[in-house]
Amino acid sequence: MAQPAQNVFHALDQALAAAVATAGPSVAHVSRGHGSAGTGIVWAADLVISSSFHTPDHSNVGIAVPGGEGPETRDASEVEYRDAEVIGRDPGTDVALLRVAGGGLSPATFRDVGELAVGNLALALGRPGRTVRAQLRAIGVLGPAIRTPHGGTLDRYIESDRQIPRGFAGGPLIDADGAVIGMNTRTLLRGADVAIPTATLRRVVGELAAHGGVRRGYLGVGAFSAQLSPAVAQLVGRDRGALVANVEDGSPAAVAGVIAGDIIVEVAGAPVADPDGLRLALGDRPGETVELTVVRGGAKLTLSVGLGSKP
Repeated sequence: MAQPAQNVFHALDQALAAAVATAGPSVAHVSRGHGSAGTGIVWAADLVISSSFHTPDHSNVGIAVPGGEGPETRDASEVEYRDAEVIGRDPGTDVALLRVAGGGLSPATFRDVGELAVGNLALALGRPGRTVRAQLRAIGVLGPAIRTPHGGTLDRYIESDRQIPRGFAGGPLIDADGAVIGMNTRTLLRGADVAIPTATLRRVVGELAAHGGVRRGYLGVGAFSAQLSPAVAQLVGRDRGALVANVEDGSPAAVAGVIAGDIIVEVAGAPVADPDGLRLALGDRPGETVELTVVRGGAKLTLSVGLGSKP
């Protein structure tokens, strides 16, 4: 009875090693100064993505150099170091996009979540030194889209079953075929090591390449948290809002007629309880025309606002 179990173990062993060999040439070393280093993923022939939180504007990137004709003959210790510069970053999803001098890199294969399920095996890869490192894990949580504390949106929530090691941030989480499911991050959500899914990476990298940042909805106000009176709270259906302290000249808010002293309680039907809530409600709506519900002089007022956009 031992032989079938041994065969299964051997097949899994070979499959995991093959997945690392497939993805390894697309896993980059990213120096971060002061002796620390992390990981990046080759996105295109001259582009690498990594963790925005950890990556300096100017970096030194180590790229795997083929040692033969096929993945099985690549020498993982052969690394060529190139200068790289961050051309865009998005703290909302912890993604930095670097342009690497010289080009000629080997882009990773990316896959969408698709049929991925909780319990599926995955590998976190890192290259904090010269060689690729791998850690076996399982998909622990697979959830719907979420907003991040810094105003970004993850198209899906992917968390593996334990903390990723130091130096792995910015590296890939891969499936059994060596395809990238997402980019690992240690700092985006407090207490959780999540993977930024491929769908989010495509959207964010497109924005970073085109604009140097992710455009988010811009209203043009400074605001504070405000407690509503019981009568006003009953009128608008909530007891807090964002009190407008100042309105920028020529801003979308100014054009729409927002004035200092207004209390914003809704944006496009989304409730606003404080400045953070206002920022999140605006975030995914650059360039849209939305209805802004405010309280002015104890009365409820709806204004139509054409939002601007800012990276």
